[in-house]
Order: sequence, then structure tokens, then C-alpha cells
Amino acid sequence: MKEYKLFINGKDKASSNGTIIDDINPSNGELFARVHMASTQDIEDAIESAYVAQKSWAATAPREKERVLLKAADIFEARADEIKTILMQESGSVIAKCMFEIGMVADILRTAAGEARRVSGETFTSNDPGVLSYSIRRPLGVVAGISPFNAPMILSTKKFAFALAAGNAFVLKPSSHTPVCGLVFGEVFRDAGLPDGVLNIIPCSSQDLGETFQTDPRIAMITLTGSTRVGKLVAASAAMHMKKCTVELGGKSPTIVLGDADVDYAVDTAAFSIFMHQGQICMAGSRIIVEANIYDEFCEKFAAKVKTLKVGNPEDPTTIIGPLIEEAQCEYINGLVDDAVEKGAHLLVGREHEGCFYKPTVVSEIKDTMTIFHEEAFGPAAAIIKARDLEHVLEIANNSSYGLSSAVITDNLSAALKLTESLKTGMVHVNGPTIQDEAHIPFGGVKESGMGREGGHFSIEEMTELKWITLEGHLNHQYPF
Repeated sequence: MKEYKLFINGKDKASSNGTIIDDINPSNGELFARVHMASTQDIEDAIESAYVAQKSWAATAPREKERVLLKAADIFEARADEIKTILMQESGSVIAKCMFEIGMVADILRTAAGEARRVSGETFTSNDPGVLSYSIRRPLGVVAGISPFNAPMILSTKKFAFALAAGNAFVLKPSSHTPVCGLVFGEVFRDAGLPDGVLNIIPCSSQDLGETFQTDPRIAMITLTGSTRVGKLVAASAAMHMKKCTVELGGKSPTIVLGDADVDYAVDTAAFSIFMHQGQICMAGSRIIVEANIYDEFCEKFAAKVKTLKVGNPEDPTTIIGPLIEEAQCEYINGLVDDAVEKGAHLLVGREHEGCFYKPTVVSEIKDTMTIFHEEAFGPAAAIIKARDLEHVLEIANNSSYGLSSAVITDNLSAALKLTESLKTGMVHVNGPTIQDEAHIPFGGVKESGMGREGGHFSIEEMTELKWITLEGHLNHQYPF
């Protein structure tokens, strides 16, 4: 059984208090690996290592930062078979999701490499003659990141890759459900030639971490992907200590199907949007809003498609629905479905589970009095809502505390434009799924789905400090006294 240690100051380090946890495969309940968990002393060591290493890394030439990130991408891709196994056995990812995640990580690393040469400011025209006025961007120092279990490698890489490109050092706390998916990057970056201490990876309990990232003065910024509840607590605490913070949180994203849509295409789009990775994606299109004239046809065809989705071992190439990360989530989803049915919804398919495997579930005739209308299931449960017309579609879609992603299926350009401008979400996709991401785009949401943006130069802007500078060539500044 493989044992994974902490990654601190470029070295694999045993937990200083001897804490080692069993890392369980959610698919079969078997032991996948044993993982060292950081103590409070280990957390201190990781922060200090990053703090010490950051100054020289910030002074490193952009071409060297670029070289390290490109090399890391090559190494990561070369280890694709090993990494695919880790993703399947630790996070329950099906093969297609594994391959997407591997490709996306490599793309993020290469995108970040390009950004290392483009950490730039701008020049301004001054009101005072002879004054050169411009801005520069400088790294913040040490950035701390907290990543989730659902896309553990993508969402870790998005945080540290751009931070490193901007000249920051980084301390990563991966999810306790998927610590190995975080720890693999230690070996990757060590082999890529990253100086010791620039990247540190410390799986640890929330109790041992506490508010250390928020309160430690050596940490300049926190970036987190997780639940809205946790994100609010971290952001509030960071604000109390005047610390920068980006949080990418939950969602209740609408897939909107207008009355002119190709129903078969809409069914396929909606199914991918909610059932990709068992619905354990913040962008999941868990609310499907369908105009009344095609509502019945859509429900019938959608339920029929869902019945064909294979549930089972994620290592089987034909599996579509793998396991949830833990069995407790199944009971939570049952509660949402039962509440809806008790209040008049129709259960079209599903509401069955065995172990961590939850069968894809569809409930129709959903109203805003039902909990499933508002609360994120984070599982394979689709809620279908009937809309009278375009105005009603917009009213339903915006009736949410969340605002991450959205999708609109239509051939009506005028309606599409109205929705893209009026939907209160950070991202809108016309004739595509709610689940979309690229390494260089501004990924993020509004309202309780978070604040800040990740990706490309948007991450660089978040992870740098902007400084205004003026230069006067002559001693001719006029003062009033």
C-alpha cells in the first residue's frame, strides 16, 4: 500500500505528530492509500518555507518561470496513466472525466507559462507636463490555496500555476477526500526544477488549519474553491485581516430550453450539464427550465435518456455515473427529492442508491417552494421547471442566491441576446452546456457563487499588487506653499 508524505520545502516529509489517515476508494470502500496529515507545526514549516523562497522566485527571470511550468506540463502528461488511476480510485472519476482533467491541467500549466512573460502594467497620460506616469504589477508574496475534491487536479492547478507565474510562492491544502490528487504535484514540480519552498502541499484537517491562512501575516492572499458556507467564513475572516481573497463557490445553474429549441439536442445538453461527474460540479445544470410548449416532450425524452446512463465502476469505459465522494451525500439528495415529491413534484426516474452510487434522478413540476429549487444537491439529481414564456424563464432563472453558470438552448438570436444580458450569472453559454472551462477565460460567478475570477491574465491580476509610479525629469513641480 503506497504511503504519501507531505511536500514541504521541496522534500517529502512525514507528519511531525505521526498522523496518517486511510484514503478510501469511494467506488468499492477499499483502502487506496495512506496519507500523512500536517500538524500545526508542519503548517508553520510550509508557510515559512514559502515565505523564505518567495523573494528569490519573484526575482527569477520570466523565461525560467516559463521553463519550469512548461516542463511540469510535459511531466504531468507523461504520467497520464498513473494520474488517471489516482483520479479514478481516489475521486471516483470515470475515464472520460479523468482524461479531460489531465488535458486541462496540462493546458493550465502551459497557459500560466505564457502569462509569466506578460505580468504588465500600463502607461498613463499625465496632466503635468514632463511627468512619466505608469503602473507595474508585483507579486503579493505567499498565496494560500484550498482546493476541493470534485476536480481536484484542475482546481489545484488553477490556483498555484498562475500564482507561480506571477512570482508568488504557494501553500496548497488539498481536500481531505483527495489528498493524493494534490500531493502528486510535489514530485512533478520537483522534477521540473522548481526551487525548494516555492510550492508546498499540506493535506490537513480543518481543525489543525483553523484560521491560520487568514491570520498569518506571511500569507498575502487566500484562494478557495468549496462550499458557499465555508467560502463565506474564509472570506469574512480574510477581510478582517485585510487580506485579498478569491472564492469560487456553489451553484444552482439553470439550463434554459426555449420553445423553439431542437428537443433532442436540448436533452443531450441538459443531461451532460447535470450528470457529468455525477453532478458533483459547481457548474452543474441542476435546474432545467423549459418553455411550456415543449415541456412534456422534453420531460419524456429526458427521462428516457437518463434511464440509459450506466452506473458503476469508474474504471469501466462504458460507465457514465460513478460514485459520489461519500455515502452520506446520497441521503442528503434523497431528502431533497422527497421534499419535492411531498410538495407535488413528479419523480420521473431514480431516487435509488447503493453505497456511494446514486442512480441519476429526475423530478419534474418543480416549484420555488421546494428545497431542491434553491439548494445545491451536488449529485445526479435534475429538477425540471415549466416556464410560461421568456419573461417567466428569466424570472425563474434569476430566482436564486447563486449565480455561477447558465446555458440557453435556442435558435432565437433576439431571445438569446436578451438572456445573455439579463441572466445574473458569471457565465452564459448559448447552445452549449453549463459545464465549460478553459485555461485563459475569466471563470467565476456572482452572488453566493463567489467573488473574483480565475484563469489567464485574470488570475494574474488577482494575484498581483498594482502600483502607480510617476517620474519627473526636472525639479519643476509647483506647490501651493
